[in-house]
Amino acid sequence: MNETAVKPQMTPGVRVGGVSFVWRPRMVAVTLLLAAAVFLVFCLSIAVGDFPLSLRQVVATLFGRGEQVDEFVIMDLRMPRAAAGLVVGVALGVSGALTQSIARNPLASPDILGITGGASAVAVLLVTASGGAAAAVISSVGLSAAALAGGLGTGLLVYFLAWRRGVDGFRLILIGISVSAVMESVTTWLLVSADIRDVARAQAWLVGSLDDRSWDEVRIALWGTVALVAVVACIAFQFKPLHFGDDVAAGLGVRYARVRAVLLLCAVLLAGMAVSAAGPVPFVAMVAPQVAMRLTKSPTPPMTASAAVGALLLLGSDLVARTALPVTLPVGVVTAAIGGPFLIYLLVRANRR
Repeated sequence: MNETAVKPQMTPGVRVGGVSFVWRPRMVAVTLLLAAAVFLVFCLSIAVGDFPLSLRQVVATLFGRGEQVDEFVIMDLRMPRAAAGLVVGVALGVSGALTQSIARNPLASPDILGITGGASAVAVLLVTASGGAAAAVISSVGLSAAALAGGLGTGLLVYFLAWRRGVDGFRLILIGISVSAVMESVTTWLLVSADIRDVARAQAWLVGSLDDRSWDEVRIALWGTVALVAVVACIAFQFKPLHFGDDVAAGLGVRYARVRAVLLLCAVLLAGMAVSAAGPVPFVAMVAPQVAMRLTKSPTPPMTASAAVGALLLLGSDLVARTALPVTLPVGVVTAAIGGPFLIYLLVRANRR
């Protein structure tokens, strides 16, 4: 018998500080290509507008070598929108990868689990409610912070309702769908019973848009996303054994209930950050991890590649919404047009299995 036939095939890796890192060339190559594509689309998003700029001017300005006029147009007028798309896309991509990994289901996403629905319901309540209480909340904490609190509260509600000596993925999805339906009903009732002017404001926010983003909103979402992604990266190695089941994880000394709860909390907060910055942009959190899995040939949603795909999808959709259509549309309309058929594809594939 040939010696190589019985010799185990080892995956190349490196060891840093006592931690083993598996070297997957395809994963690294695809992630680098996605990062390059994100940077290209990011620059295109800044270059396109009423005052057109070249990619050379954009890159030079980003590295501090642009002219004063270009710097004003890019940094003050267009950068907040592009930066918001980048940050929101990364947050939704990582949030979707976490929820799909925890539930072990490609349909699990903040949209399905009711997180975005809860954030939307709270935001619409404050927009449509007239009187001192709603005005006081908006003036003190802001609409974005209220939406973040609504998403967090809904995520915790879904988690506690799904807890039965642990969290089963199928039960989590079912309860999430139920809570999401309740939140959508509350939102619809608020819109029907509100003043028409408030309804217009709320509806514009509900679609999901990157219009009129400010640096203050971008900074809050940026630092919140960076902090949460750092937490996910710190405990990612403890999360790997959970893919093999709770018994295997417990045998390896992983406190799977605690790790799962922390990661689910991070997913909820990331989704809340995204909703607070751009509104409930649909389907990005569901589509990005699945596309990343297929590109990298990974058995589970890869976090870094999912973040890159999420940013690429959101920036590209916003660019299409602004330039490729006769009428400028909110980015949520384009992502819904992409995510709807993809959801049907996932359902048909699951049904065939």
